[in-house]
Amino acid sequence: MTDLSITATLVVAGANAQTDSGSAGETITAGQTLYRSSTTNKLMKADSNGATAEIRTPIGVALNGGALNQPIKYQKPGGDIVIGATLTPGVAYYQSDTPGGICPVADIGAGEYVCLIGLAKSASVLALDIRYTGVSN
Repeated sequence: MTDLSITATLVVAGANAQTDSGSAGETITAGQTLYRSSTTNKLMKADSNGATAEIRTPIGVALNGGALNQPIKYQKPGGDIVIGATLTPGVAYYQSDTPGGICPVADIGAGEYVCLIGLAKSASVLALDIRYTGVSN
C-alpha cells in the first residue's frame, strides 16, 4: 500500500469539526497534514521523517488548498473528516514520510517517527485524532 490518494475537492469537515486557519508557507492541497512553523508562523506540510519534532507533529488537515501566503483553513483533531480517499474501516492511518501525506499503519517505514492521524470510521470518514509519539519506528 501507499499514501492515500486524496481527491482535494472531496475533503470536507465533519459536522463535529473544530477548525482554525493560517497563511500557507508553501503550496498546500486540501487533505494534507499541516504543522505551524515557529519561525514564520505559517502553515507547512508535516513529514514523519522531518528534521525536528515540530515538522513531525501535525496540528490538523487542510480543508482547502492555496499557494504561498494564501489563507488555509484546517481541521483540528477531535472530529470527523471526509478525507476524499477510500479508507478501510477500522484501520489506523498515520503521518507519511511524504510531506503532507497520510498512509495506513502497514506503510510506516523504518526510521520514521510514528504519528497517528486517525482511525477510519467508514470507507470515507476518518476520526481525526492526532497523536505524536516521539518514537521512531
